[in-house]
Amino acid sequence: MPTSHALLRNWAGNVTFASPRVHRPTTVDELRRLVRDSTGIRALGSGHSFNLVADSDRDLVRLDGLPVVTEVDPDASTVTVSGGLRYADLAAALHREGHALANLASLPHISVAGSCATGTHGSGDGHRCLSAAVRALELVGPDGDLRWLSRDADPEIFPGTVVALGALGVVTRLTLEIEPAYEMTQRVRIGVPLDEVAERIDDVFGAATSVSLFTDWHAGEGDVWLKNRTDRPAGDWHGGRPATGPMHPVPGMPPEPSTEQLGTVGPWFERLPHFRPELPPSAGDELQSELYLPRDAAPAAFAALRGIGHLIAPALHISEVRTIRADDLWLSPAYGRDTVAFHFTWRKDPATVLPVLSAVEERLVPLGARPHWGKLTALAPAEVIGGYERGADFGRLARDLDPDGKFRNAFTDALFPRV
Repeated sequence: MPTSHALLRNWAGNVTFASPRVHRPTTVDELRRLVRDSTGIRALGSGHSFNLVADSDRDLVRLDGLPVVTEVDPDASTVTVSGGLRYADLAAALHREGHALANLASLPHISVAGSCATGTHGSGDGHRCLSAAVRALELVGPDGDLRWLSRDADPEIFPGTVVALGALGVVTRLTLEIEPAYEMTQRVRIGVPLDEVAERIDDVFGAATSVSLFTDWHAGEGDVWLKNRTDRPAGDWHGGRPATGPMHPVPGMPPEPSTEQLGTVGPWFERLPHFRPELPPSAGDELQSELYLPRDAAPAAFAALRGIGHLIAPALHISEVRTIRADDLWLSPAYGRDTVAFHFTWRKDPATVLPVLSAVEERLVPLGARPHWGKLTALAPAEVIGGYERGADFGRLARDLDPDGKFRNAFTDALFPRV
């Protein structure tokens, strides 16, 4: 089993993990022995988190060396996958067999298990976060034991096991809902007034299967990306004006890493993400934060952010607004409410960004904001977990499944203190 003792950094380079050892087992049995013999261990996904949610001061384990699993059950409309698999690789494998996922995040580069553990999402009024597609999962527990949990067999606790921040064990396999493959188009409308979006939230975000607004909050307008399934009607909103060439979500960046636009029909997995998996995504030299609000708070949030747009824009590459349907997962930021998410891709300058982020959160938290688990926040842990009605239930579940805290770290201890 390969083990590295070199310092490891996240994708953005703003986090250096404290672990003195990073393991990469090649079999599940190796993984089980590693977990059994470790005094403390955390699973590391694709490294796309911007905070210390995956950190460990003892052992880290990467799952991308385990055998690849993609087992389709057409009768149940599910696929069971290995936790270390990237969404890009899963999507291509599913499409070859005529299947699809309902939604994808903007980056297909991220791992399935890591994305689900942090409540990562795409966009769409009818789409829940990616974690809500999980029907079952397999965990390596603290003694190296394998435990299979499912929505059908474990209805009382299963909603607490998917968005779990790595605190319940190492996820080796997940079973996801799938559907028949479909095709999509992607169009961009530019110069859309923010006043129009705030006043017509339902029209704008209902205009396609998946909709994103990109803005800097200072210019008074933005660009709206409309991704629509060809087997479903598009909405009748047509604000702004159509883009006449391919675009990148971040102004000034070359468009080549972006997925194809201008209404060209293509398979679902080549349109739902913003970025192509074979090329570097986003701005690259960046930090990220994101806040999830009740959907009906969107107009007030627009007004609040525009009020400090002069502070936000100089620290920003771009901000994105998306919608997510409610789900029942205890730690999902969309738990119990239809949601509008405000994402910020900041310049990689913490001294400039953190005061601005504090100003953003000061205005959005009173509206019910919940921070993304894998991104930056200036809020204290007690403020973060205070926004979750089932937070205490998750803390008890973590103590039940991992009584000695083998899978805990400083991040989870701050949220769920040991008692």
